[in-house]
Amino acid sequence: MKVKGIISEEKVTLPELRAALLGVEAERIAAEKEMSYEFRRSMDHANQLAKTTPEKSKDLVDKLLKLEKMKPEIAYRIANIMPKSRDEVRAIFAKERFTLAPEEIDSIIDLVMAHF
Repeated sequence: MKVKGIISEEKVTLPELRAALLGVEAERIAAEKEMSYEFRRSMDHANQLAKTTPEKSKDLVDKLLKLEKMKPEIAYRIANIMPKSRDEVRAIFAKERFTLAPEEIDSIIDLVMAHF
C-alpha cells in the first residue's frame, strides 16, 4: 500500500493506536478483506507493547504535561514505554540539555505506576 498524502497528523500513545488498529481489524474482518503483512506486524507490535488502556495512557500524558520540564514528545514516549526505574527515566531524558532532580524522577515514576 502506498501513501499518496498525509491528511492530518497527531500524536497518539501506543494503547490508543492499538484501539484504532482493533477497529480497523474488525472492519476488515466484517468486509472479509485480507490482513496485509504490515498490518499484522503492526497489530503484533501494539499488542505486545501496550501496557495499559487508552484512557489511562491519555490521562498519564495529560498529567505529565503539567510537570515543569516536560515536552509533549517526552510525555508520549513515557506513556508508551511506562518506565519503572530511575535509570529508564534518565535514559528517556538523555538527549535533553538539563538533568532531572531525583524528586522529579520519582514524581514521574509515581505517575506511571498510578496508571498501570
